[in-house]
Amino acid sequence: MAKTKTAFFCQNCGSQFSKWQGQCSSCKEWNTIAEEVVQKASGTSWKSSEAKQQRRPKPQRIQEIDAHTEARFNTQNEELNRVLGGGLVPGSLTLLGGEPGIGKSTLMLQVALQWKRKTLYVSGEESAQQIKLRAERIQPDAAHCFILTETQTQQIFQQIEAVAPDLVIIDSIQTLHTDAIDSSPGSISQIRETTAELIKFAKETHTPVVLIGHITKDGQIAGPKILEHMVDTVLQFEGDRNHVYRILRAHKNRFGSTHELGIYEMLGNGLREVANPSEILLSKNDEDLSGTAVAATLEGMRPLMIEIQALVSSAVYGTPQRSATGYNSKRLNMLLAVLEKRAGFKLGAKDVFLNITGGISVDDPALDLAVVGAVLSSNIDMAIDKQLCFAAEIGLAGEVRPVTRVEQRISEAEKLGFRAIIISKYCKLSKKYPDIQVIKVGKVHDVVRHLFG
Repeated sequence: MAKTKTAFFCQNCGSQFSKWQGQCSSCKEWNTIAEEVVQKASGTSWKSSEAKQQRRPKPQRIQEIDAHTEARFNTQNEELNRVLGGGLVPGSLTLLGGEPGIGKSTLMLQVALQWKRKTLYVSGEESAQQIKLRAERIQPDAAHCFILTETQTQQIFQQIEAVAPDLVIIDSIQTLHTDAIDSSPGSISQIRETTAELIKFAKETHTPVVLIGHITKDGQIAGPKILEHMVDTVLQFEGDRNHVYRILRAHKNRFGSTHELGIYEMLGNGLREVANPSEILLSKNDEDLSGTAVAATLEGMRPLMIEIQALVSSAVYGTPQRSATGYNSKRLNMLLAVLEKRAGFKLGAKDVFLNITGGISVDDPALDLAVVGAVLSSNIDMAIDKQLCFAAEIGLAGEVRPVTRVEQRISEAEKLGFRAIIISKYCKLSKKYPDIQVIKVGKVHDVVRHLFG
């Protein structure tokens, strides 16, 4: 009888050790190393009987490689296509993570039902009847979607050969297990081995595979960190279960940008794509309120109008509080120092709270001028015109600096009905805008003079 082979793996980063130790030498975490059974079985390939018969690839000149066959697949979901960079690439592996109950399974089931191609939805967490109940609310007449409730990869690959789908969705990767590894599902060894088998299948058949992954209490995708290095794309589905809006971001994308943003609204019949994000990021309040300003920002290729809210009050305690939600708190402290040094506003003894509405986080420097406007508006308790927006960066010398693609920001503000936009005087515009007034300023005190006289 063969001796059972074991190894020690870090449950945080996936590093392998020959013996147990208290601290992982790779990620420096304590008490994360656990012993797992590792026993390779014969024929671990996803298609071992035919894989040996396939001709091994040979080196090709780069001019001889035909790239036209690698056209992207349209998922029939414009928000998902935008985040992916135009659609699913054949043979790619995509990992979708998010908190429990956020809507990961609903999003991928919706893609499987709406796609015009043959799709196999593999679920290891729900029964076929439970998936059918959700599918009836989303799209009851989908004829191209196949449902499989299975967790063993060898059985899944047998059904894949029988169905021959154009897209495979796994819900979730933590529930799969393979006979090649003698350890429990969800362990480091099982996640790594099952993912490797799925990568081999995707690359050999040019079939896109989407994996749904759980996340830890720290917000990281559960399993070894090497899992994120193995896949081609890592998507994060964010949002609050107490609110109806969800945000899809790309943390890694080998075939596109990681700056794109997809916004959804959770409804009873599934997730609705929000084509105009400004409808949820701008308040519908008719009253003139102090401490609010609108910024024209960009997320990838998409322009967004975001409302900045600020509250400035006298510090009750000895040390003034500085709090920012959705905005870099260090940059807020820098802007407050610029206002005190260059514009003469005494904010050192006051509490300053900043919030970006809609529950999103933005790191665009073009928000600086809107943040300054919102803080000053709250400080002197005077409202800013609701038909005015901002798009400029603030330097340490108090100068108003230009930002990239300012004309696209002006066009978006003009389309949404804003009457004026304040930008840097150093911006060069190639055309005129008859329906919106473009106000150019050079210093912070010029902005103060224009807003409050």
